[in-house]
Amino acid sequence: MSALLAAASRRAVLIATAESCTGGLIAGRITDEAGSSAIFDRGFVTYSNAAKTAMLGVRAETLEAHGAVSEAVAREMAGGALERSDAAVAVSVTGIAGPGGSEHKPEGRVCFGLATAAGTICETVEFGPLGRAAVRGRTVDHALAMVLRAVEAMPLP
Repeated sequence: MSALLAAASRRAVLIATAESCTGGLIAGRITDEAGSSAIFDRGFVTYSNAAKTAMLGVRAETLEAHGAVSEAVAREMAGGALERSDAAVAVSVTGIAGPGGSEHKPEGRVCFGLATAAGTICETVEFGPLGRAAVRGRTVDHALAMVLRAVEAMPLP
């Protein structure tokens, strides 16, 4: 976390999070670090579809067509967090931490979105049925690594 704090501080970059399956753990990890108020703008915990729509502007049509655990929803979550904050980087996660899942959306599948002024990228990671805590922990680590790469790619002022 200190690398993210240093990189974002040097660039005067604010970060926002939009979390479903992690329930705020990414924001919590960022704010565990002293001085994080210089880089963290806000976090949205949107566990329900209704919250995704109301707080982030995820379209009902997207949820119906793709389901909550999809790159399409992760894209709209990240974009919504970027638009509804003062952040320069917004990361989103939506997935199935477990237990459970289905044939089409197995336990351990997490979709990530990362939005900046340059656009939004998405990816899906299959962590597998590691158990709820492990999937959530790996999701936090992966999301923070995505944010760090995006921040480090931004120019210094």
